[in-house]
Amino acid sequence: MKKTFLLTLLAMFAMPIMAQQVKYSVKGTYADNGKKIYLVDKLTDRNIDSAVVVKSKFSFKGKADKDAFMGIKAENKKWTTVFFNDGKPIVVNVNDSTLKGSPLNERLSKYDVEAETPNRLFSEKVSSMTRDEIMAHEKELMDEINKVLDEQTAQANKLFQTERHTLIPLAFAELYFFDNGVEAYDELVKEQVVFANHPYLKKARDEVAKVTQPQDNEKTAFVGQPFTDLEMADPDGKMHKLSESVGAGKWVLVDFWASWCGPCRAEMPNVLEAYNKFHAKGLEVIGVSFDQKKDAWVKAIQDLSMPWLQISDLKGWQCAAAPLYKIDAIPDNILIDPQGKIIGRALRGKGLLKKLQSIFGE
Repeated sequence: MKKTFLLTLLAMFAMPIMAQQVKYSVKGTYADNGKKIYLVDKLTDRNIDSAVVVKSKFSFKGKADKDAFMGIKAENKKWTTVFFNDGKPIVVNVNDSTLKGSPLNERLSKYDVEAETPNRLFSEKVSSMTRDEIMAHEKELMDEINKVLDEQTAQANKLFQTERHTLIPLAFAELYFFDNGVEAYDELVKEQVVFANHPYLKKARDEVAKVTQPQDNEKTAFVGQPFTDLEMADPDGKMHKLSESVGAGKWVLVDFWASWCGPCRAEMPNVLEAYNKFHAKGLEVIGVSFDQKKDAWVKAIQDLSMPWLQISDLKGWQCAAAPLYKIDAIPDNILIDPQGKIIGRALRGKGLLKKLQSIFGE
């Protein structure tokens, strides 16, 4: 009898644990009659269901995993109104992305609108400009989008503190990992925050890793290997080699960027912060530009206030650095220790600062 009970118990543990399913009920309004509205599974980015807007209304009913991260999206709109499937009815206005439902989802909607409104306004502004107008106001536009990103990142970091006992931070996880490094995922799981086991947290971590970390063996193979020297000219035409800076107690961050690269410019404040904090302790930074136009390169160096050595052969993607270090996307970087060994690659945001802090201390 005891043996039978034990076998039954073991069999129960061996069975896969099925996620609890709860009902969802979504009613909504949208001004564009005849358009399709999609119910989206944010974990898989697949459409669960669709409905046609009739008399400015639509609805969805069904079952999904409890606390599944879901969204409502119109076929002719970029933005998605998100919510968690907590079993409480949802009423959504797709025109302005506002939502009524449980207190959790209403707070989520409020935070989401706050985060996305400046981004929407900026996108509308740029879409109404000609290419010449965009080029003429490049610096102002970059400053504006960087400000929007800074505000969104600050909000994400705040929510990971103030709402850490709810699921809400999940909706802002990608911004959080971009700023704090994908290593922050391990910290959240270790702390066993409420949302630690939610599958969307790992998805957000992996999506950020695709952008911020090397994904192929050729790139990761450089880590742990001796650096290969590179020689290019500075803006005054003087030739410089990486080997001039490597050694003698110096750590060298080689930053691959370009003046025309928006993500590079958005990342530059992090590189500048790292330089200002650790230069006196032995960190050198060398910028290797993928520019082709010298004037744009020099102007960006001035606009972004980069005090470190800058070199380029002004050949764009045909530059010597691209095949040498298998660079197919920027921003990218390598961190070289005083012995000339590459000990890091594609370090961005707070991930860069944490790596340097592990070397130099606070």
